[in-house]
Amino acid sequence: MLTRVKSAVSNFMGGMMAGGSNGEQPGGGGSDLPLKYPYGRAEFLGLSPDEVECSADHIARPILIPKETKRLPWSTGYAEVINAGKSTLNEDQACCEVLLVNRRPAGSSAHNQTATARRRSSLPNGEGSGQRDGPDGSENLTFHYWALFDGHAGSGAAVVAARLLHHHIAMHLQEVMEVICSPDLPPPTCLGEEPINQHLTPTSQRALTRAASLRGAAGAPGSPGAAPTRFFTEKKVSHESLVVGAIENAFKDMDVQIEKDKAVYNVSGGCTALAAVFLLGKLYVGNAGDSRAIIIRAGEVLPMSAEFTPESERQRLQFLAYMQPHLLGNEFTHLEFPRRIQRKEVGKRMLYRDFTMSGWAYKTIEDDDLKFPLIYGEGKKARVLATIGVTRGLGDHNLKVHDSNIYIKPFLSCCPEVKVYPLAQCEHGADDVLVLGTDGLWDVLSNQEVAEAITCFLANCDPDDPHRYTMAAQDLVMRARGVLKDRGWRISNDRLGSGDDISVYIIPLVYGNKQN
Repeated sequence: MLTRVKSAVSNFMGGMMAGGSNGEQPGGGGSDLPLKYPYGRAEFLGLSPDEVECSADHIARPILIPKETKRLPWSTGYAEVINAGKSTLNEDQACCEVLLVNRRPAGSSAHNQTATARRRSSLPNGEGSGQRDGPDGSENLTFHYWALFDGHAGSGAAVVAARLLHHHIAMHLQEVMEVICSPDLPPPTCLGEEPINQHLTPTSQRALTRAASLRGAAGAPGSPGAAPTRFFTEKKVSHESLVVGAIENAFKDMDVQIEKDKAVYNVSGGCTALAAVFLLGKLYVGNAGDSRAIIIRAGEVLPMSAEFTPESERQRLQFLAYMQPHLLGNEFTHLEFPRRIQRKEVGKRMLYRDFTMSGWAYKTIEDDDLKFPLIYGEGKKARVLATIGVTRGLGDHNLKVHDSNIYIKPFLSCCPEVKVYPLAQCEHGADDVLVLGTDGLWDVLSNQEVAEAITCFLANCDPDDPHRYTMAAQDLVMRARGVLKDRGWRISNDRLGSGDDISVYIIPLVYGNKQN
């Protein structure tokens, strides 16, 4: 088993070094299936095919920024750089859109309606209010969207998600649009808002009445024993939670679509996903993976996401393995030990922990404990089933432990954590920003280092310069990449720079206050 695990790690890392396990190439992949979308860089960068090819220079590692800042809303800054040779292509993908959600006509379904239309071409700098009348006088909903996708074992899944996730979000927002656009309208428990009793069988209605009488509910209206209007009280559902639910379901639908597309298209690997949505005065940040978002306000850091790694999700993974041991293929154990156990230690006592524990305790070692642990390694080297270092994201449906029939996907969740920031309720200065970055940035720079770098840079820029946020993003990527020296890429204090793909948005929050 140990030999197989070593081979698995070597194969996975080797595949990444070679440009993905599918042998991905700029014009296609190792698969005979056609590409759904060709590889490229973000549309808003405005790069020609030759420039895209030049951007893949692993020695020069040029930092890319948009040619025109007006291509992004709110004067958003963006910069990216390719890795130092880990993969042939830049596996990061980015998307930024300003979109409309059209009110769905009565009787129509979400599957046969076009929910979105791009607004960048019709709005100066992509600006727009939360609501806007459509050409037929109907009310439409505008939302701003920024997203980063960090691919692994190929850029295929990241490319597809960058093209489509915002449309899934729009379709789910369309379902609740009428409610969230009407501040005084409570969310219905079901479409049509029919009384709950209409959905009950006669037997259920009699049981409901009998239960009410047993509770002493019978009596004249207004009396202490009067029957309640409804036996089952309904939970209060906020409009904010409807938007959160729309984003969560959009991630799930995106994952399902990638799985279906794999049957007919060459969609390599998987990807993490980090998306920010500005809607009706609030910022919603959804994260599935190890990218990160922070708000920098008056020099202080407000985390807007948490990384999902084998270590941070240990208990969820162990619980799943405990409940469904067949997923481990009789070769792994869900228990965690401080180190690998040797056969000579069977019968002895050793520290361990399982999904019920945050601390450690002793147990007597058994033969089953000799199996390879579900989670092995620490920090960036921690792996699930000795294969992958992230636990949430999109894709990876065909990923298996090397030389086995053990699938990794059951342990990888596509569900994001969504955090909400009441942007319109807070005062912001020109130097207050939301930073979205892939793990290539955060591997070498802490939240505080990023905040200090951005705050210092913006303080020395002309407040009226529309390029200040783009230049700040470029400076930040340069700080994380470092300078190529004899001993590799180096950053401040001669620390090792990031050899990973790096992508960064710097989104000025002051523009968000102008949208309402």
